[in-house]
Amino acid sequence: MKKKNVLLALAASAALMLGACGNDDSTSGSSEASDETKVLKMGTSAEFPPFESRNVDGEIVGFDIDLANHIADELGYKLEITDMKFDGLIGALQNDRVDMVIAGMSATEQRKENVDFSTEYNHSGEMFLTPKGSDVKSLEDLEGKVVGVQLGTIQEEGANSIIEDEGINFELKALDDSGALIQEILSGRIDAAYMDKAVAKGYIEAQDLDAFDDPTTASPGMAVAFPKGGDLVEDVNAVLAEMEESGKIDELKEKWEIQE
Repeated sequence: MKKKNVLLALAASAALMLGACGNDDSTSGSSEASDETKVLKMGTSAEFPPFESRNVDGEIVGFDIDLANHIADELGYKLEITDMKFDGLIGALQNDRVDMVIAGMSATEQRKENVDFSTEYNHSGEMFLTPKGSDVKSLEDLEGKVVGVQLGTIQEEGANSIIEDEGINFELKALDDSGALIQEILSGRIDAAYMDKAVAKGYIEAQDLDAFDDPTTASPGMAVAFPKGGDLVEDVNAVLAEMEESGKIDELKEKWEIQE
C-alpha cells in the first residue's frame, strides 16, 4: 500500500511539473508575440542636426527622435531606430525593413510616387553656406563655382533645378552627409553647401561660416514617410494634429532651436 501511495504521489508531482512547464512556454510565447507586435521600426539618417545626429555618447538624438518617441508612446509601441544613409531610406520602406522614416525628409511629389507621407510637421526652407568672407553672396555668384549637396536629398533636386531653371551653371558635388559638406567647405574643396536652413544655422555659429537664403520657390515641408498603402498614416496624423493643438510641436522646436 505504501509503495502504491508513493507511486501515486510521484505521478501527481510529475503531472504538476509538466503543467508548470507548459504554462511557462505559453506565457513566453504570448509575451514574445505581444512584444513583436508592439515594436515600431523607424529608419533615419543621423547626420542631420538638429533633427537627428549622434551625441558624444553615440546616442541618436534630435527633434525627429523626440517626435518619433512621442508618436510611439501615444500609439503604444516600443520604438526601434535604424540608422542608415539618407539615400537608402526610401528603399528600406519599400523592402519592409522599417515601418516609417523620420529623417527631415521633405514630402516631394517625386517621393510620393514611391511612399506615403503624413501631414507636414516642419518647414525650414533652404540656405547656401559659404566660407567666412567669401565673395559668394547670391545665386548669381555661384556661376562657375562648386556647390555641395547631400546625396538623395531635396537639396540635390533643388540645386539641379537652379541650374536648369535659373540658368546658373555650377558644378554639383553630392556627398553622403552634411558633416562631410562642412569639411569640404572648410578645406576649400567646395565654394558653397546647399542645405536645409535649420541645419545650416547650426553650422554657421559652430563653424563661423557665412550664408545666404535660397530665394527660389519654397520646397515642401518635412513629413513622416511610410510604405505605400501602409496602415499607420492616419494614426500618426492624429498624433501630429494633437501635438500641434497642444503646443508639443512648438515645445520641441524651442528645445532644438528650430525656426521656420
